[in-house]
Amino acid sequence: MIKDIIVNLAVGPARTAATDFAISVAETFQAHLAGFAFVYEPVLPGTLFDSVTASIVESQLAESRKQTTAAIANFEEAARRTGISAESHMFQETLVGASQKFGLLGRCFDLSVVPQAEPDRPGPAGLMIETALFESGRPILVVPYIQKAGLCLDRVMVCWDGSRNAARAIADAMPFLKRAKMIEVLIVASEHGKYEHVPGADIAHHLARHNLKVDLKRVLAVDVDVPNTILSQAADSSTDLIVMGGYGHSRLREFILGGATESILATMTVPTLMSH
Repeated sequence: MIKDIIVNLAVGPARTAATDFAISVAETFQAHLAGFAFVYEPVLPGTLFDSVTASIVESQLAESRKQTTAAIANFEEAARRTGISAESHMFQETLVGASQKFGLLGRCFDLSVVPQAEPDRPGPAGLMIETALFESGRPILVVPYIQKAGLCLDRVMVCWDGSRNAARAIADAMPFLKRAKMIEVLIVASEHGKYEHVPGADIAHHLARHNLKVDLKRVLAVDVDVPNTILSQAADSSTDLIVMGGYGHSRLREFILGGATESILATMTVPTLMSH
């Protein structure tokens, strides 16, 4: 069951997609939604800290606090209009500190909702995704920055490769799958003769035993990479939600995303639930 959700309240008009989507998820599941926003401390170069630098830092902090306050106000108003149970919090942190705090906070929630990082626009979104995925121990729902509609579950695509991460994602996504009108289990093989190594029929039968309507689809992608094949299939099938394992590892406290996961996150146009 999903009864407790956390969302990162990103700032700026183009970054409200995740907030609005999280509200729609909370409304669907009648869940409580906690919005966390961060005032980011400026990153200073290794120079002498003088009165001029202090003035610049204070100005940047004030602007960040202003934007964060506006993001919280928008969240609280949207939550009030829909009538969901909600709360909001503001913290002042460094960029790295904020992402780590959000990842740890996610351990006490059923689901973390985070915005997709926008291309050519540096910001905290990428770090938030990585720490929530690797540190929370809970599923994350990444919302495209172009997302307009709320949660819809007419057709859900489950990406299956037989891995532990994919199995975890399916289990974590079960509240969504139980509400889906149709589930497409997608298996992508990068070369001929690979299908028999991925027990797609087994996972399809497992989902069917939960009284879910399942369509098993196998796709061969020899000349096209797997992430592009997944996103192309999602577009062709009018997929509303993608469910997949999130791959990567940490090295000396630095999170390293797997190639396929990184590509999906960079080019996704469909809300995607990931588990690690």
